[in-house]
Amino acid sequence: MVNPVVAQATRVKRRLVRWTVRGLAGFACILTAFLLSAWIGSSIPRNSDWVEPKDGITIMIETNGIHTGIVMPLVTELKDWREHFALHHLGNPKRDYTHVSVSFGEREVFLETPRLSDIKPATAIRAILGGDGLLHASHYVRPAPDDNVRELTLTTEQYALLVQAIAKQMHASQSRQVPGSYADYDAFYDSDLSYHLGHTCNQWSADMLAAAGVKTGLWTPLSGGVMKWVP
Repeated sequence: MVNPVVAQATRVKRRLVRWTVRGLAGFACILTAFLLSAWIGSSIPRNSDWVEPKDGITIMIETNGIHTGIVMPLVTELKDWREHFALHHLGNPKRDYTHVSVSFGEREVFLETPRLSDIKPATAIRAILGGDGLLHASHYVRPAPDDNVRELTLTTEQYALLVQAIAKQMHASQSRQVPGSYADYDAFYDSDLSYHLGHTCNQWSADMLAAAGVKTGLWTPLSGGVMKWVP
């Protein structure tokens, strides 16, 4: 005769297994749908008639494989980025910085994850569900292009539009610095924008490029969706 307690435990165990399998299958379907939609969305071009000019102002698009940023000359006749991202905000303001990389991200993810390995499940979930946005400015000295730092040339007019678009992302109180940094050459700043799955760091990068008239993807939640448009 089967022990009722054992039988009940077996039934509970089977239900848990079924629920776990269904949950994993559901997650796999959602992930697959997201990746597919991200690939399709990033393949739909904005500014499809844009052609990179031979001469103009050179910027760079950088990626660490997950996150993208826009690298620009620190000072040009069109814009002195020190007006927004002051050098005295840096741990080491005395280097001969030539460029600044600006990117967007979720506040908690930015401030709590100096390395990709520091990302915790709870932090990632908060970012997906939505949170406050921050801008991150990293200052460089003569950055060199490579596979993860790719150059783009813009006309003067296009660069002016890019500058205007990024400057609008600053907090209403102008350059309000947020405590925290990853090194002695970067700083965080408040933004009026929110971060969510439809407006990720990579979508922000693509939106800024699109505002300048550059050819880029329509929906680019992943870094690859941005970088595939940069030769």
